[in-house]
Amino acid sequence: MRLHVSTPPRRRGTALVAMAVVGVLGLTACSGGTAEDDTAQGTDAPGEIDPDAVIEAGISYSLSGGFDPMITTGAVTVAANWHVFEGLTELDPATREVHAALGAELPREIDETTYEVDLREGAVFHDGTPVTTDDVVYSFERVLDPASESLYAGFIDFVEGVEAVDEDTVSVSLKYPFSLVPERLSVVKIVPEALVESDYEAFNALPVGTGPFAMTQATPDDKITFERFDEYSGPRPAQAAGLVWNLLSDPAARVTAMSSGTVSAIEDVPYIDVPTLEGSADVESVQSFGTLFMMFNTQEAPFDDVRVRQAFFYALDMENMINVGLLGNGAPARGFLPSSHPNFNEASTVYDYDPDMARDLLAEAGVEDLSITLLTTDTGWVGDIAPLIKENLDAIGVDTTLDIGQSGGQYTKVDAGDLQVMVAPGDPSVFGNDPDLLMRWWYGDNVWSQSRYRWNETPEFAQLQELLDGAVRTSGDEQQELWNESFDLVSEQVPLYPLLHRQLPTAWDSDGLVGFQPLPVTGLSFLDVGARQ
Repeated sequence: MRLHVSTPPRRRGTALVAMAVVGVLGLTACSGGTAEDDTAQGTDAPGEIDPDAVIEAGISYSLSGGFDPMITTGAVTVAANWHVFEGLTELDPATREVHAALGAELPREIDETTYEVDLREGAVFHDGTPVTTDDVVYSFERVLDPASESLYAGFIDFVEGVEAVDEDTVSVSLKYPFSLVPERLSVVKIVPEALVESDYEAFNALPVGTGPFAMTQATPDDKITFERFDEYSGPRPAQAAGLVWNLLSDPAARVTAMSSGTVSAIEDVPYIDVPTLEGSADVESVQSFGTLFMMFNTQEAPFDDVRVRQAFFYALDMENMINVGLLGNGAPARGFLPSSHPNFNEASTVYDYDPDMARDLLAEAGVEDLSITLLTTDTGWVGDIAPLIKENLDAIGVDTTLDIGQSGGQYTKVDAGDLQVMVAPGDPSVFGNDPDLLMRWWYGDNVWSQSRYRWNETPEFAQLQELLDGAVRTSGDEQQELWNESFDLVSEQVPLYPLLHRQLPTAWDSDGLVGFQPLPVTGLSFLDVGARQ
């Protein structure tokens, strides 16, 4: 949804800091990239870009924890790592398309369970050390090692091992044929073995990768700063001399910074502030996978009865909730994926608002005088919707008490078994965009199915695993059909299922930035983005 197309000429001095600041940072002119390269990357002609500019942005999440790409899952650290690290392959944050990164080309198939990747010529880490195949092997082994307890291990559990073929090539062995190898290898970022092993705490606090930007500062509740890495040899050289990410978790502070010209872009524009910014910036809401989902303890009556779970979905007027709570920035779920996803298929069961159907299903299940505690998180936009959910459930005869709290505390209750029904936000698409990854995040044999919605011992769960296992072993129409069957199964069983897919509003200064794109995932990307002279 395009909310604002153009803006009048205006300020850029405070948002795009020029040579005086660059001198303080000790940055030099851009090295890498030709006119043809700039055109291919989608930026304007190179003469329009100021190579000495530093771009400032407003980030909506606070910084907590480190940047080690093996373990970090925080919104701000993951987005920062897009600029600092590379995998053998990468997914573009905006288009979600896979491309070669530290690999010279996409992985080449040797046979159905063996792939090889040649490393990019001249690749070095930010500390100046050359990237070796040993670093690549080490990076994969640390993720796959169970002792590491890496979240990302589950995304590459099809990998049997990674070995160095020679000083330029690595071989990836698979446990079974897997159709999404290029996409999934992107979740493992290549790190310098010597540094990680010798001074892990320093690496985690101020990471060293091979990306177009090197991180120079990371201060919680303040800012993260980056400088251009002049020895970068990859396909996406930095177009700016540096970046300053101001950590502005307060929505009003972000809006003020954007409207005053202090920053050139902000993420997570509050829906209510979109009209305010339209007169002074470009604002666009991009459809995301990001969901508000509803989850049940399926081992506790009456939620062990699928009719009761379905009744709750039919009870909710999602169109009204999106219009009132999100000011129109979302779409009711018509399947597991949003309709904008390339693998979208409308589910066999779609929960249009039907309170009479909800009451009938409860009656069929023999449920009367049901009282529940509905857990939800205190996320701003979720808080705008929660009272509307209560109102709809109350209307079908379900006495609903809201329990709103911080996400960590609410999941502590859930993991302890103190769950009837929960409504919460979630978006695993920041880790990858293929249906298998997105489905297995919630429906794999993991903490979600085992100890949260407690569905992993049912025949339907076993059937779902068979469908997912079969899908990744094939491709094309056959693969899509298996995914469609998976989508249909979860739409009928709804142990956990999306209520809506929301849109993510971003604001930026198109007069000052060249090549900037709003994202369908949390975060901001300044890959291929420059500042106009």
